[in-house]
Amino acid sequence: MKQKPDLSFWKLWNLSFGFFGVQIAYSLQSANISRIFATLGADPHNLSFFWVLPPLMGMLVQPIVGTLSDKTWTRFGRRIPYLFVGAAVAVLVMLLLPNAGSLGLTVGMALWFGACALMFLDTSINMAMQPFKMLVGDMVNEKQKTKAYSIQSFLCNAGGLIGFAFPFIFTAIGIANTAPSGVIPDSVIYSFYIGALILILCVVYTTLKVKEWNPQEYAEYNAPAEEKEESANWITLLRKAPATFWQVALVQFFCWAAFLYMWNYTTGTIGDTVWGTTDVKSLGYQDAGNWTGIVFGVQTLGAVLWAMVLPQFRNVKMAYAFSLLLGGIGFALVPFVHDQYVLFVPFLLIGCAWAAMLAMPFALVTNALQGYGHMGAYLGLFNCTICVPQIAAALLGGVVLSLVGSHQYNMMFIAGALLAFGALSVALIKTRS
Repeated sequence: MKQKPDLSFWKLWNLSFGFFGVQIAYSLQSANISRIFATLGADPHNLSFFWVLPPLMGMLVQPIVGTLSDKTWTRFGRRIPYLFVGAAVAVLVMLLLPNAGSLGLTVGMALWFGACALMFLDTSINMAMQPFKMLVGDMVNEKQKTKAYSIQSFLCNAGGLIGFAFPFIFTAIGIANTAPSGVIPDSVIYSFYIGALILILCVVYTTLKVKEWNPQEYAEYNAPAEEKEESANWITLLRKAPATFWQVALVQFFCWAAFLYMWNYTTGTIGDTVWGTTDVKSLGYQDAGNWTGIVFGVQTLGAVLWAMVLPQFRNVKMAYAFSLLLGGIGFALVPFVHDQYVLFVPFLLIGCAWAAMLAMPFALVTNALQGYGHMGAYLGLFNCTICVPQIAAALLGGVVLSLVGSHQYNMMFIAGALLAFGALSVALIKTRS
């Protein structure tokens, strides 16, 4: 078996560049979906329910994509065909979703239309996102894997920074940030249109620049894993998964539940604590929606900066736990801040947790999976550790919101506590010596 060659910086960059466009789409979704559904007429106690279908579909689709791509060999590559199809569907949905309130539908039908569109958007984004992780697993040697995922994290966060800022930028240049009742403002609609354009351009760039190995070349570099591969269903794979897979999954549960609540309730929180309104028809609420994108962008900037600090830690688990703890402190500070600019401080801290969540779990798991085979299937299954906590958090969101007094800012305390539990759980992870 040949040793996988060291790749130049630009080859590692090209492997993940499409992630930049995918993350713009993802950031537009995460920052604006609750705002969109609230504007369409959803009750705050029901907002989290609209987030159930996306991770549920992701949990079903990702293992399928991983398993099928393990067996796919085409002239266009092994993983790239799935990347391109996912991106194409995402672009189509991004052109439709923000128009849910402009189609002459009743409130109920508009909400159902938006929910279905969100389901397809999240599914297609995840379908486009997963191949990038698999490409690194396929073509990057273990020595460079952390560097490759760090580049991926940087591009992911850089794309997020731009996507989060789009509604604020469009409002600043004079595009309307308010609209008739039940209609999404043009500032949000145009943001989705531009995000769709950038997404397809980035994916085309990766398609043109990355040449995947053919079956013979792949076998030369991955022979031991391939020799051990045999027909196995997902239950069998999970039963044989290394302990690290499950230990990291526990940390993932707390982390992704926390961020689901952030995506759900930040606009309502900022509207209440900074602009003093929860009226979705008011200019103040829509301004709070724009500012949600800005503070999410600050969170992303914090993640970009922190991603450069993480490699300096000698102990990976210490870096992981410390990052999550900083994020938990950030969440706990949010309800106490009443100035829109001071909000930058807690969201910079939240960005530290986000950087660790993007880079470390896949590095830990892919290293633990060396020699197990079925890499694509395992990474697809590992994506369920992102989906399951979001489903659980979404189903319980309305109940938890009622328990904390129906004030959306109290959900930030819940998110902070979840990240603290995640930090504690890192101690349970056993890594290879």
